Amino acid sequence: MKRSNLTRKDLAKAINEKMGFSQRGAGDLVDAVFDTLKKALLAEEAVKLVQFGTFNVRKKAPRKGRNPRTGAAMEISKRSMISFRPSKIVREKINQS
Repeated sequence: MKRSNLTRKDLAKAINEKMGFSQRGAGDLVDAVFDTLKKALLAEEAVKLVQFGTFNVRKKAPRKGRNPRTGAAMEISKRSMISFRPSKIVREKINQS
């Protein structure tokens, strides 16, 4: 059974139901968490969420590649990317099913 994406609204609803916050308060809480997460990652800091996982910003060096459509050689520019490493608990639960 394939599930749809988990949205900001779904997270706010779960906080509302489990913790009793108002819908608006729960939405503000979700926004604050994601804003803080985004600011830390933009500052290239690692974000560790205990029992969930760690987000890191990785630097990727430029490399040679090929255009898949034409086959022409090209250089892929250097860039930063976000990587996620799940915690041992999350990894074990995912692998149980």
